Amino acid sequence: MPTEVALLESRALRGEQMGRVDVLDKVRSLVMLPDGIHVRTEEVARYFEVSTEAVKKVTQRHRAEVTENGLVLLRGAELRLFHRDMLSLWEGAGRESYPQAATQLTLYTRRTVLNIAMLLRDSDIARCVRTYLLDAEEPLRTRYASLDQRVTRIESCLSGVGSALQELGPVLVRMSERLDSLDRKAELTHQVVRAMSVRLADVQQDIVRLDGRLDGFARQMKELRRRSERRGQHGQR
Repeated sequence: MPTEVALLESRALRGEQMGRVDVLDKVRSLVMLPDGIHVRTEEVARYFEVSTEAVKKVTQRHRAEVTENGLVLLRGAELRLFHRDMLSLWEGAGRESYPQAATQLTLYTRRTVLNIAMLLRDSDIARCVRTYLLDAEEPLRTRYASLDQRVTRIESCLSGVGSALQELGPVLVRMSERLDSLDRKAELTHQVVRAMSVRLADVQQDIVRLDGRLDGFARQMKELRRRSERRGQHGQR
């Protein structure tokens, strides 16, 4: 379990705790700007009960780290746009006046404030935040250990499944070969059926032609019979 000193000295350890912004509200309420996202240097100093200079010094010493965790510095057009947005939200909340910075404004997010809490040495509030973080570390480690055991059991089960799949592999190969053979036989059967269909169509045409010839032969026989009958009648006269 890391100590408070280790947390103060190690940026890597601080990085592991950056998702725990909920700890800030467990210690005391942090007053945000009307957007609910940002807070000024004055509010950060008030939260930790230190001077604004103390907050500025910590910010300067660890500029890259706090910038990575949400610190922004607004100037010029960006500052004017931010003031315009904040002024409308401020008036909508029924507040009397919105304090505007003249030339530049440093803004912190809750993540940045948590970062400052892990850097401020001379603040009882910051120490309290660090205590919450460190006290929560052990239960988290216990849960991680339990999760690791569960993952290990799952991996063991999966290894057994892998062995079963390896044994099933040859069976699946043989089944695949048999299915391929059946597919080939089915294709041959389809070819025979198609050939028989063509042949039956030819036979049907032959039958139609034969029927036509038989009808013609029948007509000829009737004609011969009538002629024979007429000759017999003439002979009797």
